[in-house]
Amino acid sequence: MTSAESILSTRGSILGTEVRRVEDPDLLLGRGRFVDNIDLGDEQVLCAVFVRSPIAHALVTGIDTAEALAAPGVVAVLTAQDMGLDPVPLFAQINKRVVRHPLAVDRVRFVGDPVALVVARTRAQAVDAAELVVVDYEELPAVVDMEEALADDAPLQHPELGTNVALAVKDPDGDVDVLQGAQRVVRLRMENNRMATSPIEGHAILVRPVLAEGEAQGGEGGGRDEVRGLDVWLASQHPHVARKLIGQWTGLEDEAVRVRAPHVGGAFGGKAGMVAEHGAVIRAAQRLGRPVRWAETRSETMLSMSSRGQVQYVELGLDEQARISGLRARVVGDCGAHAGYGGSYASGSTRTMSEGSYRIPRLRYDALSVMTNTAPTGAFRGAGRPEAAAMLERIMDHAAREIGLAPEELRRRNFLAPEDFPHETKFGARYDTGDYAKALDAALEAAGVEQVRAEQARRREAGESLQLGVGIASYVEITGFGGKEYAGIRVAADGHLTVMAGTSAHGQGHATTFSMLVADQLGLPLERISYVQSDTAVVRSGGGTGGARSVQLGGSAVLGAAVELREQATQVAADLLEVAVQDVELVAGHFGVRGVPGSGVTWEQVAAQAHETGDGLSVDHDFRQDGATFPFGTHVCVVEVDVETGHVQLLRHVAVDDCGTVINPLLVRGQQQGGTVQGISQALWEEFRYDESGQPITSTFADYLLPSTADVVQLDTRLTATPTDRNPLGAKGIGEAATVGSTPAVQNAVVDAVAHLGVRHIDLPCTPERVWAAIQEAARGQHEPWREPPVIFEDIPDFDAQDDVEV
Repeated sequence: MTSAESILSTRGSILGTEVRRVEDPDLLLGRGRFVDNIDLGDEQVLCAVFVRSPIAHALVTGIDTAEALAAPGVVAVLTAQDMGLDPVPLFAQINKRVVRHPLAVDRVRFVGDPVALVVARTRAQAVDAAELVVVDYEELPAVVDMEEALADDAPLQHPELGTNVALAVKDPDGDVDVLQGAQRVVRLRMENNRMATSPIEGHAILVRPVLAEGEAQGGEGGGRDEVRGLDVWLASQHPHVARKLIGQWTGLEDEAVRVRAPHVGGAFGGKAGMVAEHGAVIRAAQRLGRPVRWAETRSETMLSMSSRGQVQYVELGLDEQARISGLRARVVGDCGAHAGYGGSYASGSTRTMSEGSYRIPRLRYDALSVMTNTAPTGAFRGAGRPEAAAMLERIMDHAAREIGLAPEELRRRNFLAPEDFPHETKFGARYDTGDYAKALDAALEAAGVEQVRAEQARRREAGESLQLGVGIASYVEITGFGGKEYAGIRVAADGHLTVMAGTSAHGQGHATTFSMLVADQLGLPLERISYVQSDTAVVRSGGGTGGARSVQLGGSAVLGAAVELREQATQVAADLLEVAVQDVELVAGHFGVRGVPGSGVTWEQVAAQAHETGDGLSVDHDFRQDGATFPFGTHVCVVEVDVETGHVQLLRHVAVDDCGTVINPLLVRGQQQGGTVQGISQALWEEFRYDESGQPITSTFADYLLPSTADVVQLDTRLTATPTDRNPLGAKGIGEAATVGSTPAVQNAVVDAVAHLGVRHIDLPCTPERVWAAIQEAARGQHEPWREPPVIFEDIPDFDAQDDVEV
């Protein structure tokens, strides 16, 4: 395997330099193509609009579609019975006994649950007709709070199950008291707030049926048997995964389904595979034998695309030297309706990363995934790892304050050391490399923490209303799991290269990074290289994008393909030059003979010769990584809190992240900045909320707060580099790392600003209302950051995560 050091040490290498994104001109000049502006030429594309439930929990006792079906331009109005009663195969299934249908069959389980689908010639006609569909509901009691859903008398989403628990994980060590013998035990109950994923583009799909030879596009009815294939444009992170799921849903073979993801307007985990609505639109296109498009409105996206949602009960034991002796965590994850897979992270990746960057000799972790009458939860930038970091970094800060130790010193005493790697955790995470203290020291120095604390002490002594807080978060996360990926390179007769990879970008800059790897290996300018992705008819296979896997897996595959291609081209050049292969050297895209100045052939000549004598230069390469990688870092945040109003002002944020080898610092910095802002936003502003009846109360951007540039300070992003040995690039993931580290750093800073007033914890997001309330409670002696967890944790249902979770 080529080492990371050798790849980046070549004199004059483009790797490791800042190269501007080659993707941007199309987007900036309006040449980008998204699902909603795909033009099929003369073929008329029908428009689909969903009729959605306005009630969180109800029986569906009748649906009258007659008036809607008679409306102008309407081609079909479909209900669950028209779709068939097969469940839709989804990206992840938490519990095999809980299935999702494309449309509600007999009951709705959250506001926004789709009940019917209207298909018309124009979107306006479909919207008008959807308002004419009459649905009879028999309202049922709803449960919104995940802990209230655990009560014996809580309304059940699936009465046949007898419980709202979709998944439960018991610690394999059973009732072992991991806190026994601790000199000091500190406890916190923490809430990790539900988020609206809110990408610029919501879900979108265009389905064009490929009809049997001789069949014409027709009207409603009978078209399904005539469809021999599907051409699908999909806003998805995983085109190949989506093709597999569509095949399962339709019964078509893989080769009969083509999935293309054009430009995708953000995803952040919300566009994994396919969703239930995709299944409904696909079935409509099959039934009608005509192209059908659906593009989610902003209102629909806010109702349906949710993430996060955990309650964490954490107890940390410390010995006389302030070293961790044990940790106990009991975590509840909110699935939302239909057992949304986001709830499973409490039992999955949050559990996997529950040791963080620390040496924890004894650990007990129990988790429940609970269904509620809210939107199904899914992934969001980090998918369980931000929740793990928030849990650990809050309890570490809380512990440091309780025992009178600086938060950075408590971390230093408990960090895993560089010589501890590789390190395997209790729950099977195999850490590759790390130097956690180095990142901590770099962040503290960059933030000027000593000076900030001196000013903090002065303000506290003076009793000023504006108080300073410093927050630290030292995190580690897991990336690159499911470690295999494909890449291919094709060379045209004129020497132009087309690179393809099985990852699927939605803004990260894959075309730039992967082209840099090829250009570096072949000595060619980026202008000679094109990049193709996200088309299952062109790209042989792929795992898509998620879990910050693209550079370490897709990039390593591209590197391997480029090395193979160089070997192929060198052989052709050797034949042209009539010399041995070992005598040929490639310099700046020119093949020469070693020690013979002025000799050689151009890259174009080699490419032309390969086409004349054979099939040209072409490579397919599969890369498999031996285990995940574990990027890490430390974020330090400085805030100013008005103790009279609770208002929080961000003053400074330093992000020191370590993603191993860096291919393009410009793109890495962009990922750091974007991830950090999303993490800051969760800590201070974002929260998707429901009232007691399950009605969303933050379902528009007027109520759901997202930051503007005016709300965020200039970020100080820095890097340390600790390469991994698990791929030839030495690269780890960076796409989600900054989100993992930033949220707890901000939360810790807010608590630190008011800790001298007796405040010990403030739940996310740290809104002025919550900060002010915590100050008032502390003044009255009523501020209590702990309460006993639900009784159900003493008798967890007998579920097995491995048996029930299917991805």
